Amino acid sequence: MARFQERRKRRDDDRVKPEWIPKTDIGKLVKSGQVTSIEEIFAMGKKILEAEMIDHLYPNLEEETIEVSSTQRMTDNGRKMQFRAIVLVGDKNGHVGIGAGKSEEVKPAIESAIKNAKRNLIAVPLGCGSWKSGPGFKNSIPITVEGRAGSVRVVLKPAPRGVGLAANDIVKKVLTLSGVKDIWSFSRGHTRSIYNMAMATADALEQLSTMRMKGNWETNLPGKTEKVSP
Repeated sequence: MARFQERRKRRDDDRVKPEWIPKTDIGKLVKSGQVTSIEEIFAMGKKILEAEMIDHLYPNLEEETIEVSSTQRMTDNGRKMQFRAIVLVGDKNGHVGIGAGKSEEVKPAIESAIKNAKRNLIAVPLGCGSWKSGPGFKNSIPITVEGRAGSVRVVLKPAPRGVGLAANDIVKKVLTLSGVKDIWSFSRGHTRSIYNMAMATADALEQLSTMRMKGNWETNLPGKTEKVSP
């Protein structure tokens, strides 16, 4: 089985991808090299509308399919079955995205989920979970945050180096691809829902980059003061 999967992967890699022609203004800036990160895109108040933008900025993104399930709906011609795929993408360095896609076949559903995950990519500011380690380490998150999705609630707390990811499997996968190495977590609600668990974790991480504050995390953490020029 692994041999056939390796052959299929080689065939997919050998295919020549068509040249990306940007359709949006921000896409043109990305392709021309004037924008080099999604942080710059968000600072401009823009959204990621083309998955090719992420392929251009972060060509080494890792992908992981966390669920493939079948769905059914009634139509005038009877029941119509489709497959739904949930995929994670991330570079393990402060960027992660979650996407879902549907199709009548598994492979197109996964491909659609990958594109959706790239369009939903978020920036995760990393921090140090222990005051003894110093600000140079980026093993955890700066502060405690809570994310919600449906009935699921996920609380993420900074942890010192060596603790690891004290979380369930879905939260671990999201945090691993985002670059977080040490965390304490707590969850409640219908935690068996894989999609809601992943989205609640992403919602908690997204709050770190969307909350309003003066300065940056280095100057707003406890014990740190912002340098004021004379």
